[in-house]
This record gives sequence, structure tokens and C-alpha cells, in this order.
Amino acid sequence: MTILITEAAAGRIKDTLASRGRGVGLRIGVKASGCSGYMYTIDYADETSDTDQVFEAHGAKVVVNDEHMSFLDGTEIDYGREGLNEAFKFSNPNASAECGCGESFVV
Repeated sequence: MTILITEAAAGRIKDTLASRGRGVGLRIGVKASGCSGYMYTIDYADETSDTDQVFEAHGAKVVVNDEHMSFLDGTEIDYGREGLNEAFKFSNPNASAECGCGESFVV
């Protein structure tokens, strides 16, 4: 099982945690929602548990609970800017379709 973190995403994670002043990484998950079935969730990880997988690249960590790994295994997390919008972007090989906004997906 793996989660890939681009250098741009790692930089944003580190900057965000530094300005926040605490946290071990970014917590990624999914929930049933959105126009396509599932939606990505993003939060701070202030700690990890035995049911978490921790992935590290470029000095940043992403934490995923085991229950979400079947949806996220192999996902690449990037960070980019398009016009005035900045956001984490997910390239998920498990998604069979995504909505037009890219925030929700179908497995």
C-alpha cells in the first residue's frame, strides 16, 4: 500500500504545519458525499494511532486510517495553483470516474 506525495504537496504540508505550530502531518480520508459518491477529506494529523498508515516524502507526512486505504491506495497527492485557486490535487488509480470539479469520485 502506498500514497505518493509530490514535492509541491510536501512543501505545502510543511508550510501549513509550521504556520499552525503543531501537527505530525496531513490526514487524508474519504467520506460518502459529493456529486460522484465519495469525497476526499483533508485535516491535520496531530497524532497517529495503530490503525493509521503513515507515508513520508520530501520531509512531509500524510496519515491515512486503515479503513480508507482501499479507496486511496496508490493515490498521488499534489498541490497546485490554477488562476486564483490553490488546492491539493488527487490522482487516484482506484477512481473509475470523477466529478467535473475533481472533489468527488466513484470507485
